[in-house]
Amino acid sequence: MHQMKSPVSRDWMVADVASVSGVRHVVVLSTDGLLMARSEGTGRDSADRLAAACSGLQSLAKGLGREFGTGSKAVIQQMVEFDGGFLFMVAAGQGSYLAVVTDVAVDPQLIAQQMRIQVNRIGSHLSSPPRQGAVS
Repeated sequence: MHQMKSPVSRDWMVADVASVSGVRHVVVLSTDGLLMARSEGTGRDSADRLAAACSGLQSLAKGLGREFGTGSKAVIQQMVEFDGGFLFMVAAGQGSYLAVVTDVAVDPQLIAQQMRIQVNRIGSHLSSPPRQGAVS
């Protein structure tokens, strides 16, 4: 019997980033907003909402890049500061992103560095190729 893998089976991938001081939530999401992994202590509902919101931000950033950048669809990284913290997002493999929510008192350079290390370490596990045969 074939069983589908649950996002929980990939949660180990975000543990190193989640252990950085000030990190509250870590998720890995597909381009279309599906949750692929989440940090311990981040509930499934919160992780799903974060993944969906990050997907929307990625879409917006791609549009900005096409209009005001080189015309490429590539979005390399994003950082959003909000009252009470930050959201950091980086491309993490084909069709996937690593997103981190932190407290306000963090070192953005340290967070970005740890995210890049993690993406390099596990990037092949994070790929989410485009779906084939989707009905519009």
